[in-house]
Amino acid sequence: MLAAFIFISVFFTVAYAALLLIYVHSWRSMPAWQVPDDWEPSMKVSVIIPARNEVANIAACLRSIVAGTYPAYLLEVIVIDDFSDDGTAALVIQFSESLKLSEGRWPVIHLFSLAGCIRPGEIVLSHKKRAIEAGISCAGGELIVTTDADCVVPKDWLRLVASAFDASPAIKLLAAPVAFHRERNLLQRFQSLDFLGLMGITGSGIQLGWQRMGNGANLAYPKAVFEAAGGFAGNENRASGDDMFLIQKVATRWPGSIFFLKNTHATVLTEAKPDWRSFWQQRLRWGAKNAALPEWPVRLSLLTVFLFCWCILINGVLSILAAVGILNHHLLPVLFLFQVTVKALADYLFLREMCRFFNRTDLMRWFAPSFLLHTLYIPLAGTASLFFKKYEWKGRRVS
Repeated sequence: MLAAFIFISVFFTVAYAALLLIYVHSWRSMPAWQVPDDWEPSMKVSVIIPARNEVANIAACLRSIVAGTYPAYLLEVIVIDDFSDDGTAALVIQFSESLKLSEGRWPVIHLFSLAGCIRPGEIVLSHKKRAIEAGISCAGGELIVTTDADCVVPKDWLRLVASAFDASPAIKLLAAPVAFHRERNLLQRFQSLDFLGLMGITGSGIQLGWQRMGNGANLAYPKAVFEAAGGFAGNENRASGDDMFLIQKVATRWPGSIFFLKNTHATVLTEAKPDWRSFWQQRLRWGAKNAALPEWPVRLSLLTVFLFCWCILINGVLSILAAVGILNHHLLPVLFLFQVTVKALADYLFLREMCRFFNRTDLMRWFAPSFLLHTLYIPLAGTASLFFKKYEWKGRRVS
């Protein structure tokens, strides 16, 4: 048994290191997108923002969008209020009215209530998906761009997105970067590092052509593509996954049509979870979604990381038992040190690459504790998501 475990551990160690090195090479080889000098916007864009109890964030989100450089006459913003009870809708109305009273040309801001979009007797299992569908059905734009109400966007965001679609008709769906900012504690800095790594995996996987991933806080696709793909039909029973399931539906219907927008000035920013409880609930939600993804390369990559981290934890326990004489196997501590060293080096090279690109090298000061947290949380949260199918999201208990 121990010999088999050692073989499996070495296999996953090598596989993990190879996977991260491939991601680094793919990321470096992917060209960064720049708006062509002679490009002029002509595409009508609808920004869709589902919002539930976001009174603390929605004004900053809207302010960042209207301050952008995309022409106001080609832009509309659609906010769908998802049964908020904190004044979110009133604040959107107030913000919209203030624009009308100020000088200058501003994009139109529409507010719709999700309650008014649900048919009598309709059972809604995913309010966010239903809100996005409602927003898209009302959208007048040729291009749909989604973000979240707790995000802020850079000024050239929509110019970068729209110019990419104009430059390549082959693009049916464009995934773009999302990152955390305003970290205040170790947990949030760990999440920032972890999420930059996820952006590297997202972009590299799309570049390699073997993984299609993305984040709904920064996703774009033509309205016609959403409708032709059937929207979220078939995934309504899952509260989360408005981004990943749609991406993989589009990839199945139009192979080679998913692209990643590599440009720091297209990065949408949001804040990491402030405490362990909200972080745990988020990762349970992600784990439940990832296990149901149809694309096997994505699940295989996630499984490799999951099993490798479990090997490290198990070998750590076995090494302690060997050290105190309960087990008589001198290779276990050596294997444990080998695994930890390989993971640390691979993680460091990969995250350093991502931090340099996104101008967040300050986060590498927190690499050591983040490395330990990552090694622990991956197997524990991944295992928990297989057994605990209930979590809290946006004030709702989801099963």
